Amino acid sequence: MISVVIPHYKDREKLYTNLKHNLPFLKGCEIIVINDFPDVPLKEEIGKMLPEVKVIENEKNMGFAGAVVVGISTVKNRFVLLLNNDVLLNNDSFQKALNHFEEDKNLFAVSFRQTEKNGEFVGRNTIVWNKGFLQHAKADATKSGINGWAEGGSMLFDKKKYDKINGFDALFSPFYWEDIDLSYRAWKAGYTILFDANITVQHHHESTIAAHFRSSQIKTIAYRNQFITIWKNISDGKMVGEHLLYLIKNLAIYSCKGEGEFARGFWMAAQLSREIMEKRDVQKTTWKKSDREIFEMFK
Repeated sequence: MISVVIPHYKDREKLYTNLKHNLPFLKGCEIIVINDFPDVPLKEEIGKMLPEVKVIENEKNMGFAGAVVVGISTVKNRFVLLLNNDVLLNNDSFQKALNHFEEDKNLFAVSFRQTEKNGEFVGRNTIVWNKGFLQHAKADATKSGINGWAEGGSMLFDKKKYDKINGFDALFSPFYWEDIDLSYRAWKAGYTILFDANITVQHHHESTIAAHFRSSQIKTIAYRNQFITIWKNISDGKMVGEHLLYLIKNLAIYSCKGEGEFARGFWMAAQLSREIMEKRDVQKTTWKKSDREIFEMFK
């Protein structure tokens, strides 16, 4: 009924430890690990240690979005549990999320409450349009309800609807905003995303990314992918005008402050403008809900 897709990049000891912890809760599921670190093959080793786990070896590093696209394309089941290799399941309660799909035929994804290293609960989010930019913030993760986006580290989604909105976009590789983009496209296609506070996992955010990338790199990529998300998805004329106005203003402000990540992120996104517009044209055919309708839901 459920296929589990786990992207992996470096730190194989963590992968093995967490896989062994999670396996008892994944009985009956198809389990797929995508090794996105070609320098260290895993297929033979995992095959001997955990024969129930299927391993896909990427020939080159593809980043989070690229890796999960490969894994998701091979699943046998309609429902897919996307799980980071640093996420620990507390039990098999994620199976209960299937009930939501029975109750709401328009449901795209369910995301779970995540426990951070400091004990804080996260995983429920809100999206806002503020000063010409699509921005996000944390919401109350102690209550169930609609969610701004389903976090890629622990989400259960309907692959039929995923395919209809063209899935994760590898343009966001190596990381960040790919799950926001996917979820915004789901909202715009008229689907629903829920947060279930009764399903809890352990997820210490950014533990993998921060270990392998400099902070300036992370910030630049985050800005780039924020631009890509806006340019791919926002179609409201007034919002587009606001974005252009604040873009010019922010380029000047950040340059004066000597913070080059914003400008570098903009330039990197601008170099992809043709691809972004091509993807936008494809996506238009799925649009059913306006940008204002979506943001109004999260006021």
